[in-house]
This record gives sequence, C-alpha cells and structure tokens, in this order.
Amino acid sequence: MSRLTTPFGARSTAAEVIAGVDLTGKRVLVTGATSGIGLETALALATAGAEVTLTARDTAAGERAAAAVSRAAGHDRVHVAHLDLADRGSIDALVKGWTGPLDVLVNNAGVMAIPDLRRTADGWEEQLAVNHLGTAALTLGLHPALAAAGGARVVTVSSSAHLMAPVDVDDLNFTGRPYEAWTAYAQSKTASILFTVALAKRWAADGITVNALHPGGIRTNLQRHLDDAQLRFVGAVDADGVPFEVPPGWKTPAQGAATTVLLAASPLVEGVTGRYFEDANEVPVLADPAGVRSGGVAAYAVDPDLAERLWEATNRLLSR
Repeated sequence: MSRLTTPFGARSTAAEVIAGVDLTGKRVLVTGATSGIGLETALALATAGAEVTLTARDTAAGERAAAAVSRAAGHDRVHVAHLDLADRGSIDALVKGWTGPLDVLVNNAGVMAIPDLRRTADGWEEQLAVNHLGTAALTLGLHPALAAAGGARVVTVSSSAHLMAPVDVDDLNFTGRPYEAWTAYAQSKTASILFTVALAKRWAADGITVNALHPGGIRTNLQRHLDDAQLRFVGAVDADGVPFEVPPGWKTPAQGAATTVLLAASPLVEGVTGRYFEDANEVPVLADPAGVRSGGVAAYAVDPDLAERLWEATNRLLSR
C-alpha cells in the first residue's frame, strides 16, 4: 500500500486545507474544543457549513468558544456539550443524549505529562483514561450515530510522542511498574493509534473511516503541566530518556489543526482508513523509532496483532 500524499504540508492552515469544501448538512462533534487546535478545528469545520458540537469540561468556557465560532462561521449551528473523559458518567450522558446521525467525530481532547500518578474513579491512570480509554468509550458509544450517517469519519489526535514508548498491554495502568509522566503520555498516544487500527478493521463494513494523526508542536493549554525549560523538549526524548532540543518552528494553532481538518473533511482522503498522518500527509512506518522525533509512525503502533491485544484489554476495562 503506497503512502498517501497531498499538496499540503507543515505550514498549511486548517482554512487552506478545507477551502472549497462544503459541509452543509454534516454534523460534527469535536472534543476539547474550547481552545488551541480543538477550537481551530471547530472553527474550520463550522465555517465550511457544518453543524458543530464542541465538548468541554467547563461549559461556560464552551459557551464562549461556541459563540466565537458561531460569529466567525456566520451561522448558529454551533452547540456545546459537557464532557469529562476521565468520568464514565459524563461520557455515558453525552452518548445517551446524542440523537440522530454523526458524520464526523474528532477526538481532540487530551492531557500531557501529568507529573504525579493520578487515578480516576475507575482506577485508571489519568493520561490513559483521557487520551485512550475515555476516548474509546465515547467513540464506541457513538458507533450507532456514526453508522447511521453513511460515510462517517473518526479522527483521533495522537502525537509523535508515541515514538517514545509502546503500550504495556499487561500493565496499562501502572499497577506493577513505576509511574513516569512521559512514558505514560507516550503509551496513551501509542494506544490511540493502535485503537485506530483495530477500529478501522471492524468498522469498514459500516463505511466509517478511522485515522490518527500528529498535529505538530503547538503551544496550547495541553502543556499546562510543563515549565518553560521543559517546553523546549516536548516530545523530544531519545531511547534512553534523554531530552534534546526541539528546533525552532513550532506551529500556530491554525497550522496544528490542518491535519485534523484534512482527515475530517477533505475529499483527498475519502475512503482512507486505519492510517497515521503528520503535516497533512501519511508518514512512513519506522521499524526502529529510537531517537526519531517525528516524521514517522512506529511499527509497534500499527502492529495488527498488538492492536488486537489492546482492543481486547480496552474492552475488558470498559466493561467493568
């Protein structure tokens, strides 16, 4: 299978990627859409005519974001839904409250590098809970709405940080090994990609495409747990855990949202599923990701056998 390439690249913006695309009549849900690339994603999709629901833990912040998107898009088909991906009750409430088809689900919300081990009420490590397990529960719960849409798309924001660590399927929640913030973050983002592989296989018959991506380095609220010194090293740790400097050239939020918007709406990726993108293009599979900062996806993150093991482990945890 050849890698998919597009005319867009690292400096393309969400607006450029979606130019000329008409999403009138489409319904979209974007998680974590009150700021950063989530807000830019919602803005681009709404401006193209979509009815967009923004999720937020803080609904007041969500209402402010929705009002701004509505003004910019020139229509009032912008809504807010409460969602806390670390809270199973919140996820269940959103799923049960959703009515009608869903054309696009953008799993954008996430947390990064929580310094100390935190567990949810279910006993899940918080980064895994938000970045993978909660997102998986939401996605699976919305399957009927996605299937009803016909040709729906699921887009999950992962990270090049997955290159730092695979998943430990036998100890996903750090019950038998010491917790380390970046290992936990990397594992959760690897899990996002593996789950994409598993979902793509299972949902192809429903006409649902499922893809994952790295948005690039963008200064947003995601880095709220990092100090200024650490920000120089976001996602840049070699195989021995030694950080190295990130070169200049971080993206703007509008550029960071471009790959998400491409996968959510562009005809250039119609029917494409189970793949991983960066800078608006599919990236090569890396057999040995040690020392690599970006520009590829680790072979362990797209391994079909490991994807099946994670699928089973995820469903066991979600069924408790």
